[in-house]
Amino acid sequence: MAQILAPSPQWQMRATKNSTNASPMTSKMWGSLLLKQNKKASAKTSVKFRVLAQQSENNAINRMEYLLDMDIRPYTDKIIAEYIWIGGSGIDLRSKSRTISKPVKHPSELPKWNYDGSSTGQAPGDDSEVILYPQAIFKDPFRGGNNILVICDTYTPAGEPIPTNKRYKAAEIFSNKKVVDEVPWYGIEQEYTLLQPNVNWPLGWPVGGYPGPQGPYYCGAGADKSFGRDISDAHYKACLYAGINISGTNGEVMPGQWEFQVGPSVGIEAGDHIWCARYILERITEQAGVVLSLDPKPIEGDWNGAGCHTNYSTKSMREDGGFEVIKKAILNLSLRHKEHINAYGEGNERRLTGKHETASINTFSWGVANRGCSIRVGRETEKQGKGYLEDRRPASNMDPYVVTGLLAETSLLWEPTLEAEALAAQKLALNV
Repeated sequence: MAQILAPSPQWQMRATKNSTNASPMTSKMWGSLLLKQNKKASAKTSVKFRVLAQQSENNAINRMEYLLDMDIRPYTDKIIAEYIWIGGSGIDLRSKSRTISKPVKHPSELPKWNYDGSSTGQAPGDDSEVILYPQAIFKDPFRGGNNILVICDTYTPAGEPIPTNKRYKAAEIFSNKKVVDEVPWYGIEQEYTLLQPNVNWPLGWPVGGYPGPQGPYYCGAGADKSFGRDISDAHYKACLYAGINISGTNGEVMPGQWEFQVGPSVGIEAGDHIWCARYILERITEQAGVVLSLDPKPIEGDWNGAGCHTNYSTKSMREDGGFEVIKKAILNLSLRHKEHINAYGEGNERRLTGKHETASINTFSWGVANRGCSIRVGRETEKQGKGYLEDRRPASNMDPYVVTGLLAETSLLWEPTLEAEALAAQKLALNV
């Protein structure tokens, strides 16, 4: 409506130019008549300018949408590959596009590429080249056709993984025979918060104010309870199109906060799928003009934080007698609590307070059906005597490569001393 009420800058310039070139009036006797006529004419002309401006803008938008939606497959075998990597902060996603001569089915068919690491905080200016190694491919929901998204990790020109390349260490863990034989499954629950642009305040909240207290928002419906459902739904469908193993989505406890789940995924695949899902979410919120936040505690006070609960099981845990294996894993996790906390996301101490469905960051605990514990075991797992555990400690901004790799390492590869194991078992009331 605002566009119709005012001509575009281009039309304003055109109107000014036309009035400058008009012939001056020289006869006083026609002045009064012409003035009246000009008033009527200018009103009509202004309306025409407004309508034409609107049509021009709409046509430009339509032409842009046509080009963005164009299927290039009938005209060329070439495809567009969007190379995606993790930047210097360890949480920021970067990407750039490259033309590939034909469709591909496996990342090994793609060439390595490079970028300026000095611009992402990953290399010095005098030796700034960082090499991208394609590791996983997904269908591109934005460009469609045979175009792809490519998850990459990062190396020096000499082939050494750079410090922010957490995928490399995770891949080493998941290639260990002990880990491979146990076929580790992960189900990751990614919570996120949608923020209004420029004000850094959750979507649906009055600017500078607060909505009603938590309670009606979790999995709620209605204009006064659900804020950003269209973004969540668009993301859900885009992930399914891309081939991401997304298993569900829901509105969260704090208004303006949502969650999606990915899994069950095996080994390194879990990290690849979460990172690609995050990238797609960044792109969708970009198009919607909304800011995506993975801050673990975006609003201080009596509001839930944002986590990335990670469900985990091994082959032995899923078989008969698996509950005993789960308890042994919990024992190991208790003894490496600090190592895990240090790797589970920046700012997590603001979230893990012992309130709002969290355990204290300083104390390890476990329980059946208890969402206030570090590790939760489901009622069904207890009943069946096998299943999985849920690590509720990871923050929303955790690196899934780090978290999944650590869970496998601690439960399958790390062995505590017998003395430490006995003391921990007694403390946690774990009869292993």
